Amino acid sequence: MNRSREAWSAFILTRLVGLAVDSAVVGAAYLAAFILRFDFAEPSWGWRKVAMSYVTVCVVHILSLMACGCYRLAWRRIRASQLPRYVGAAALAAALLTAMRFLMPELGFAHIRPPYSITVICFFFATAGLVGVRYMWRAYWLSRQKESALLERSEKTFDNSVAARFFAGRTVMVTGAGGSIGSEIVRQVSAAGAARVLLVERGENALYEINREMAKSKCAASFSPLMVDCGDRDRMSAVFAAERPSIVLHAAAYKHVPMVEMNPEEGWRNNTEATRTLAALAKENGVERFVMISTDKAVNPVSVMGKTKLAAEQAIMAMNDSSATSFCAVRFGNVFGSSGSVVPLFKDQIAQGGPVTVTHPDMKRYFMTIQEAVSLVLQAASRVERAIYTLDMGEPVRILDLAENMISQAGYRPYVDIPIVFTGIRPGEKLFEEIDVSERSAFKTDMAKIYVTR
Repeated sequence: MNRSREAWSAFILTRLVGLAVDSAVVGAAYLAAFILRFDFAEPSWGWRKVAMSYVTVCVVHILSLMACGCYRLAWRRIRASQLPRYVGAAALAAALLTAMRFLMPELGFAHIRPPYSITVICFFFATAGLVGVRYMWRAYWLSRQKESALLERSEKTFDNSVAARFFAGRTVMVTGAGGSIGSEIVRQVSAAGAARVLLVERGENALYEINREMAKSKCAASFSPLMVDCGDRDRMSAVFAAERPSIVLHAAAYKHVPMVEMNPEEGWRNNTEATRTLAALAKENGVERFVMISTDKAVNPVSVMGKTKLAAEQAIMAMNDSSATSFCAVRFGNVFGSSGSVVPLFKDQIAQGGPVTVTHPDMKRYFMTIQEAVSLVLQAASRVERAIYTLDMGEPVRILDLAENMISQAGYRPYVDIPIVFTGIRPGEKLFEEIDVSERSAFKTDMAKIYVTR
């Protein structure tokens, strides 16, 4: 069975379940109407005929819902603009039942035409019930729509006590502080007890947002927003001289593989030369620890971006031989929700009705949440090795599975409501990234999920 047939089978099954639930809701509303109308007493024509008349009431309500197009609406996506359909369906059912009562006044038809008062009361109860179960289902799915759920594993939490002791009372420079990784580093470093955090960011809006957020936080750290390109040697030299940071967490980089592939000179300048410049200044100014945020794409790189990051790693590691400053790099894979990652792209495509574009059906990537990755980065920063660290990111996620899960989480049916199309592998991309934490490639440290690359 292909994926499209599977999606249609799931669609039919959900509609059958929906019919069963609506039948139960209408039944409960009808029973409640009788209980309210007759004050818990048995009607004169008996509960048996009440049960028989429910069949008619249920069929009329279901057909009215169909006629008003309610079964073309996904429960997970119900919104206020759709309420008139459900109210209209309940009103249509009430009108039909009222007409049946009027046209069949004889008592012999009691089992197929409920009293007027019951029809009116049932209208209100049925409307509230039909809409209510849909909103409850929507609330349930919204509570599940977390990026961490897409990992198909529980989000990991780590003991950050060692990192907290390392950062406590220090002045910490974070480059790329307005980016998705950099801003989370700022949050966690300040929460760890840093005395002062230097927010180095060349993007005005990004710098404004993270500075505004931290100004409203309850952290005791002070923050200095510094709108400067970390590759500008003169400006950064002045910053080092004035602020005297003891730790540098270098997150500023171009990370989007196709963009760097099309702009290799700028990728080299920003990813490699700027890192070399920043590391040299850190060495000159007596920084204790310099941590570069790297990528799994630096392992046997085929893309320009991967090669620029590998060259940056090699540049800082070469400085360890003759420096009091301890240089290290931390490699990890994709981060959910980070700028330039596939998750925001899929969200935009789903919001526009598709199609969702996947480069290849077998494409796989390693994923972590931003919080997980940064927590491990700070732990690695607190260690003493002058090394390239690799984070254990678990099992890789197939991008096609991720796309299908995101479509389903949004309340749509993959291949039915939202098409998925394959666009082909782009220049510089691999089918599989090569994070390897086996014994042949890395040494396990005493910190969970952190390995030293051989």
